[in-house]
Amino acid sequence: MPDIFQNDLFLRAARGETVDRPPVWLMRQAGRILPQYRALRANFPDFKTFVKTPEAAAEATVQPVDELGVDAAIIFSDILVVPEAMGLNYEMLEARGPRFPEVIENQAGVDALLSGENAAEHLGYVYDALRLTKRTLAGRVPLIGFAGAPWTILAYMVEGSGSKTFSKARRMLYTNPVLAHTLLQKITDTTIAYLTGQVAAGANLLQLFDSWAGELPPAHYRAFAVPYLRQICEALPGVPKTVFAKSAWFALEDLGELPCEVIGLDWNTPPAFARARVGESKILQGNLDPCCLYADAETIEAGTKEMLRQFGRRHIANLGHGVYPDTPLEGVRAFVGAVKAWRYAHG
Repeated sequence: MPDIFQNDLFLRAARGETVDRPPVWLMRQAGRILPQYRALRANFPDFKTFVKTPEAAAEATVQPVDELGVDAAIIFSDILVVPEAMGLNYEMLEARGPRFPEVIENQAGVDALLSGENAAEHLGYVYDALRLTKRTLAGRVPLIGFAGAPWTILAYMVEGSGSKTFSKARRMLYTNPVLAHTLLQKITDTTIAYLTGQVAAGANLLQLFDSWAGELPPAHYRAFAVPYLRQICEALPGVPKTVFAKSAWFALEDLGELPCEVIGLDWNTPPAFARARVGESKILQGNLDPCCLYADAETIEAGTKEMLRQFGRRHIANLGHGVYPDTPLEGVRAFVGAVKAWRYAHG
């Protein structure tokens, strides 16, 4: 039985239906910008324990809907739950980010990994969080599920952490492309099984985060990223999908050919530039500079309105990246309020 929503603006826009204003949500809207999140997080010894507690993840997911009035919730989780489910453990270091004590270096390392359903069955805590969130939302707004794109997940599994260059991961594409493709396929199989489970648990739209897309040259992105994004999108035909490939302006034509409904843009990609390359059929999402939210309310409102004018219709309002942890809450409110006050001209 299909979901019935009090506010279905986000899904209608994602499907390309006519709406009176763009829906609005923010990447990383559930997090440290909210005092109630910080209070909840204080009850847990570390980030991973928090993520693996469905009741806490569900509460964090709903908080920005209550506090900010956004048009969609996104499940509170992390893209690195996938490599962990595959057998590669990670640590989340405060103020430093993720670190993998062991990395993938050779065929033996890839062979040792779980994949597909065998890996995804270890992610039951995410499915439980989705089901709890759906019950708590009670149809107020749609719920977004997500995963990391295969290239980005490979980059972490090979590099071992974030990096300025990702030279280890990129080196593999040159020196051992067969191994890279084998690992990418295992990640893709796991991601498909994982996202299928998210839909079964209640996700209404799926977003793929290709955070390190901009690290690759165009030919490598076309060879090592796009085919796996396509596999994932083709495997999940019954739910709208968003692909957010940060800094991949050079791949917009390729992204525009994917069987997804929405293309996310970072703040360095002009909407007209993207529209000319992805065509008219795609919905665009984005792309205010997250740093704009440090400004005063008048500046934020002006910047938001200019962004909305540039996109026109067929748009989901968001930032060009996740909201930064020290962003003033009033800045976020000003952004959301400016979008919700916007109305498209009729005719």
